[in-house]
Amino acid sequence: MASQREFVRVEDGLPPFYVGVDLGGTTVKLGLVDDRGLTIAWDSIDTEVQTGPEDASRRIGEAVRRLIQTARVEPSAVARVGLGSPGTLDIPAGIMINPMNFPGWGAFPIRDRVAEHSGLPVAFVNDASAAAYGEFWVGSGREFQSMILLTLGTGVGCGIIIGNLIIEGEHGFGTECGHIVIDFGDNARMCPCGHSGHLEAYASANAVIKRTQEALDSGRPSSLLQRLAHGATLSPLLVAEEAEAGDELADQIVMDTACYLGVGIVTLVHTIDPSGVLLGGAMTFGVRDSKLGRRFLRRVQQEFRRRTFPVLAEKTKIDFATLGGDAGYLGAAGIARLEHEKATCPDAGRQLTRDREALV
Repeated sequence: MASQREFVRVEDGLPPFYVGVDLGGTTVKLGLVDDRGLTIAWDSIDTEVQTGPEDASRRIGEAVRRLIQTARVEPSAVARVGLGSPGTLDIPAGIMINPMNFPGWGAFPIRDRVAEHSGLPVAFVNDASAAAYGEFWVGSGREFQSMILLTLGTGVGCGIIIGNLIIEGEHGFGTECGHIVIDFGDNARMCPCGHSGHLEAYASANAVIKRTQEALDSGRPSSLLQRLAHGATLSPLLVAEEAEAGDELADQIVMDTACYLGVGIVTLVHTIDPSGVLLGGAMTFGVRDSKLGRRFLRRVQQEFRRRTFPVLAEKTKIDFATLGGDAGYLGAAGIARLEHEKATCPDAGRQLTRDREALV
């Protein structure tokens, strides 16, 4: 569930300013953010993947300049752009590596072309890492010194923050946690990546749809059958609606999804030992605003506590993320801020920590 976006007047903003860009397969979201992570202005444009990366880079650059102009911010007060991109990235080179949903965009110097078209230096980051940093900086992760964000949608994305360090990995695969193995049996489910037993094969939106369809095909009774017969499309939202209405199969699908997530979180926590784990993305079953969402979260927590050590069960917080769809552009702006501070201040990391403590 998206947060309700709040704006501050440019006169009340604290410079320098940053533009965060969240590049999605359908939409590009842009936000002009001040030094505290407060949003001054927001906009979005269509991605139009089919027009190619150069055209998209040009339109993103134009949108950045337009956003700054519309907000009546002096261009010299904007220090940097943060660009959050999906898929595996070569961060130093500023390119996407064989992006599945962006055919023809691989090996294109998108970071440098957006910089050229916007007239500003660009920080480049994976979109899930950007969302994680957004929650860490100004969202529900502000109380944490280290955290994991799992984004539940078509796939399972992940971002890991330790202090001011964003885990990226030597080859750009540092937080592909949707592909940790939770089932190594001969009948383990196939992941879209082509390997079996991955968390994404059990706890993504596609997995929920597949598991539900298999149960219906096996003859399990469910009110979902009537909904589908009347033209509804099988989706996690439909499953959630019927689970809320008391359908046993739909409820089991949701709770089993929580169980699989709990198992995956155990592995991640035993590896990272973070302060907390946050769940975000489109498939959070109403978060705390619904009874189902609250039960879903409790089931994740219960499975985690059942399988981990007592000290971790007691001290590791598992909760919902709060920034919704804004986490990406806010985090991208925050990472642009980090890069700007590193370039201008040797003590940038310590200063950021003090700033975060002041915000809590």
